[in-house]
Amino acid sequence: MTRRTVRIAMNGVTGRMGYRQHLVRSVLALREQGGLDLGDGTTLWPEPVLVGRRGLALEEIAAQHGLDHWTTDLDAVLADPAVEIYFDAQVTSARVAAVERAIAAGKHVYCEKPTAPGVADAVRLARLAQQAGVRNGVVQDKLFLPGLRKLKRLVDGGFFGRVLSVRGEFGYWVFEGDWQQAQRPSWNYRAEDGGGITLDMLPHWEYVLHELFGPVTSVQALATTHIPRRWDEAGKPYPATADDAVYGIFELAGGIVAQINSSWAVRVHRDELVEFQVDGTHGSAVAGLRSCRFQHRAATPRPVWNPDQPATERFRDHWQDVPDNGVWDNGFKAQWELFLRHVTLGDPWPWDLLAGARGVHLAALALESSTQARRLPVPELPR
Repeated sequence: MTRRTVRIAMNGVTGRMGYRQHLVRSVLALREQGGLDLGDGTTLWPEPVLVGRRGLALEEIAAQHGLDHWTTDLDAVLADPAVEIYFDAQVTSARVAAVERAIAAGKHVYCEKPTAPGVADAVRLARLAQQAGVRNGVVQDKLFLPGLRKLKRLVDGGFFGRVLSVRGEFGYWVFEGDWQQAQRPSWNYRAEDGGGITLDMLPHWEYVLHELFGPVTSVQALATTHIPRRWDEAGKPYPATADDAVYGIFELAGGIVAQINSSWAVRVHRDELVEFQVDGTHGSAVAGLRSCRFQHRAATPRPVWNPDQPATERFRDHWQDVPDNGVWDNGFKAQWELFLRHVTLGDPWPWDLLAGARGVHLAALALESSTQARRLPVPELPR
């Protein structure tokens, strides 16, 4: 077995997502399993080069995990011909300039979403990558969640008949930061720093809807800031200028209607932090992060509305679990493996920067819809 090393500049690994999911649970997890078997007698060995602005934090992470390479000099990393891939998990406001420099340096690019704060920059990055001939991709991790993979199995198997609607609920209570520390960074709640749940989450829902049910053709949304004052990491109060909740109705190709609520100001009364209910003529299903339950039309009870009597029907008992029928790896790691195969072997890869731009486009139209209080069409972005 031949081992091939691929050096990856990983920018933003001092952040929560960049560190936990991308460095530790993806790239380092691949190293712990002995590398990525490419199936042709070659094992791909990922060698991360940690990049960021805080040298002490990078040095600490490198020492903790036995890594040799870290730097605060992005230009030096991009000038290194041994570095093949640039990965970006920085705050959104810093992403465009760095990704543009990586493309100009001829690096293959993989980055978190949203790919840019605005549509023009998101599309421009996609076109620059295409013109440069570099392989490029955007993280679309929700597609690899066990619950949604089970849901897709039902879709692909024709279980639903004609899909009628999709209803999604996502979110949880993020503490304000005064009497309990907030679970998310304060920049998420400042519009001037690129914050806002619409820009954060609607790119996710765009690819979930697009991949499972079809492209979004129209959007009507209400974005709002429920908690106008929060406290930052230093315990200082600040005005929350970004939206912390967005309520959207989306029409999909074929007439499917999707309604998805996203909020950082909701207390969870669900089995999981995100749930999607899909209703079709032949059956329904409810999918979360890991589980998926279904009800066929032959097993659908006959509810009767009677507010004068207590409910006696245990509606949840009429649903069945979709079996695992496989081993589900970490979703971020699974997509990293596919991207590395795409870079080294040319395997198919549908989640490029243009796919990321679609998500930014939907978020922008949702915010515009909220401002104008009307439904807007979602035109297809030109490739």
